[in-house]
Amino acid sequence: SVASSTMIKQIETELDRIIKADIPFIRNKMSVAEAREFYKKTKQDDKLAILDYRPENTVHMYECDGYQNYMYGRMVPSTGFLTKWVLRPYAPGIIVQYPRSETKGEIPPFEDAPTFSQTLKEARTWGNLADAGSIPGINKMIKQNGTIDFISMCEARHNKMLGEIGDLIEKNRGDIRLICIAGPSSSGKTTFSNRLRVELLSRGIKPIRLSIDDYYLPRKLAPLDENGKPDLEDIHALDITLFNQNIADLIAGVEVEIPKFDFHIGQRVKGRKLIVPTDQPIIIEGIHALNDTLTSLIPTRQKFRIYIAPQAQLNFDNQNPLSLTDLRLLRRIVRDYKYRNASALETMRMWPSVRKGEFKWIYQTQESADYVFNSFLNYELPIMRKYAIPVLSEISNESKYFAQAERLIRMLKYFINMDDTWVPCNSLIREFIGGSCYADDAE
Repeated sequence: SVASSTMIKQIETELDRIIKADIPFIRNKMSVAEAREFYKKTKQDDKLAILDYRPENTVHMYECDGYQNYMYGRMVPSTGFLTKWVLRPYAPGIIVQYPRSETKGEIPPFEDAPTFSQTLKEARTWGNLADAGSIPGINKMIKQNGTIDFISMCEARHNKMLGEIGDLIEKNRGDIRLICIAGPSSSGKTTFSNRLRVELLSRGIKPIRLSIDDYYLPRKLAPLDENGKPDLEDIHALDITLFNQNIADLIAGVEVEIPKFDFHIGQRVKGRKLIVPTDQPIIIEGIHALNDTLTSLIPTRQKFRIYIAPQAQLNFDNQNPLSLTDLRLLRRIVRDYKYRNASALETMRMWPSVRKGEFKWIYQTQESADYVFNSFLNYELPIMRKYAIPVLSEISNESKYFAQAERLIRMLKYFINMDDTWVPCNSLIREFIGGSCYADDAE
């Protein structure tokens, strides 16, 4: 049933009462056997299921005014700390807004995102149909069906989505000249671009790829962030005028000299000359690819816009979802360690800056996309486990990032380990763990 204003008011009143009462959260330690007995008695089968995969012999339960549960993270001392929140009706349910670190502890303005909402709904539906919408479900799938079937099933879903995009582009091949691919960090944009190119080649469509990164302004002309350093995630760090003109000329059949950005010297150098036949679409990918400012000279009908991100609807149990941001951070940590010799600490230190850029430049572009590609693979966390845990474990308990690293390790430990031998070389997850057939194009 749809949440009514009366229902929301009642919930708000009760929340106000609980917060004003400043009830303490009391952390109690019990054995897994005792926790199992408690959840049996309270008939919480979802909690029982995940206890089978808990590596420790004890459980730290929190108790608040007689209510007891395990919540997979450390709690604030009491309910009096929970002063900032907003309830909002959003049919058929309710949205709870809370402070975010990216907005310095404030609640960001609400922006309706029906496309994002629909993508999450589809992810939840598929996860439930495939019995892979929870950690116990995934572990059971691996044990019962085996590694090969589970990997193949998830990859088949990606293949299906690529086929759907191919159908849409092929249907409008006479109009579409520019294929724009954007998404937040560690979404798998590079591998996806390559796989889409192959999908289109199979239909007789021969796209070419251009790198937006080659259009950076000289480093000394880049806008500065609040710390006075070049902000390369700002769209104005790009030569917007030149990019627009080059794309427009290429679509018009004019020969263009494409620049090449040399990151060692921080400026553009002479690149290749290019002519694009009228039956060849151009693929561009990057965080600003869906921003119309970058392609304002190109008519909308000539653009096909794809937003890519891992849109997981994965849960510990019925009350605790996994964070989409944590998933991308894990991908980034594993990739940075493997390909850039960067520690988890280095990646976590720069992550808030990445997130700030995503909120400013990327998320709103999803709503204008012609297709949203969900790059999450339900088997990826059992694969990622063995790569991420050792790197995260290097973070000292004296570091301010220790609590975050501990939370990520705690999440990963619930997954059973999974061999990556049968992960295809063109899988999006290969972009992060290694072994990709597109390694030379790593994001």
